[in-house]
Amino acid sequence: MSNGPREKKLELAYGSLDLLVLQTLVWGVKHGHGIAKSIERTSDDAFRVDHGSLYPALQRLLQEGWINAEWGVTENNQRAKYYQLTVRGRKKLAAETSRWERFAQAVTCVLRPAEEGEE
Repeated sequence: MSNGPREKKLELAYGSLDLLVLQTLVWGVKHGHGIAKSIERTSDDAFRVDHGSLYPALQRLLQEGWINAEWGVTENNQRAKYYQLTVRGRKKLAAETSRWERFAQAVTCVLRPAEEGEE
């Protein structure tokens, strides 16, 4: 279900872009623009990934050894760097997913506290 044209895109929470990039690469090798579009599409267009945020994140993930990169050619015959998840990246993704789920659950608990008599 797509957001209406008047609804604003959501801001990515600090630290969430790395997690989303790693998750996107679980599905296969992608170039930067493809990663951004995949995140936008799978979030039902709730997130917009700016290239000014994406490419520094990709560099960070490369430096950490969580992804690898290789030059290739796109379907439009353009030269592009393609990114792939590493074994270390899969481990990081599992740890961060668990951490993110605990975080989201805690926020939900605060936003929807138990009724006064149920504590």
